[in-house]
Amino acid sequence: QVQLAESGGGLVQAGGSLSLSCVVSRRGVIFNAVGWYRQAPGKQRELVAVRTRGGSTDYADSVKGRFTFSRDSDKDMLFLQMHSLTPEDTAVYYCYSRVGWTEYWGQGTQVTVSS
Repeated sequence: QVQLAESGGGLVQAGGSLSLSCVVSRRGVIFNAVGWYRQAPGKQRELVAVRTRGGSTDYADSVKGRFTFSRDSDKDMLFLQMHSLTPEDTAVYYCYSRVGWTEYWGQGTQVTVSS
């Protein structure tokens, strides 16, 4: 059983920064992928940053150079550092993990960027 819990969302002005954290609760599982997705109002959920078991990290083109994914395996935590935020980054951000082909999601944390 895998449980994910995000924190760190909030309201920020355009051009500002926010950091998201995710605590990953697991029992002896090996992840095939971990990362972050987001869903804006009226839009489909989309990948923000995902790291596969091989170690490579994929970023959405819209966040490259502004967002940075990191992982602390010792503490079982995932992070997303977000800089130069724009109103287009407003969304609910979800922590994500995949074990085999089973996907797990956190409850989501709201990020709102005001213009």
